[in-house]
Amino acid sequence: MSGQPSDNEAAAGHQYALRVYYEDTDAGGVVYHANYLRFAERARTEALRAAGVAHAEMTSQHGLMFMVRRMKVDYLASARLDDSLCVVTRPLALRGASVELRQSIFRSGEERPLVVLEVLLACVRVADQRPGRVPERWRAALISLS
Repeated sequence: MSGQPSDNEAAAGHQYALRVYYEDTDAGGVVYHANYLRFAERARTEALRAAGVAHAEMTSQHGLMFMVRRMKVDYLASARLDDSLCVVTRPLALRGASVELRQSIFRSGEERPLVVLEVLLACVRVADQRPGRVPERWRAALISLS
């Protein structure tokens, strides 16, 4: 993708490129605020897939899944129809049954993020949604995003 985020931001983390489509925008051609959450979700999924672990495997092999427990979103500027964006995902903290990530969304060619999300994911058992320890393979995959 041309026009990467700044070296500091891109040096650590997984990069996911996407394009803003008409369906992502409001009547004024500006990305609707909730769609940044969708962009971040896709980027988290692709970051784990790129690190060699897929959500479906976590569920089928371990009976576990990640659920969003808390999210902080800072909207700093707007993306518009047809913009090329990059979502950079990197871990902030990894605990026994949770992981905290920072996801920064950039417009291609710009160094200042449009949106910054801090996401706390809880690892829970599918059967009863009670906390479950993050499997070692997933821990290693998450650390590799640093």
